[in-house]
Amino acid sequence: MSLSSYRMHRIYLAATMNYGLGSIDHEELAYYNKIRKEMDDMKKEPFKRGIPLNLDNPEEIDK
Repeated sequence: MSLSSYRMHRIYLAATMNYGLGSIDHEELAYYNKIRKEMDDMKKEPFKRGIPLNLDNPEEIDK
């Protein structure tokens, strides 16, 4: 049985707000852990801010 979109949304909210799931359903736990892992991976990646400018090669800016 797959998860309904409503249940997926509730699990997503719980995962993003650092709440516990409180369920023993294996599908729900797998989805919760998948979201938590993706969030942890995003935290590890460096955050790039702004627009990268390369003033050495102006023809690359137009692309």
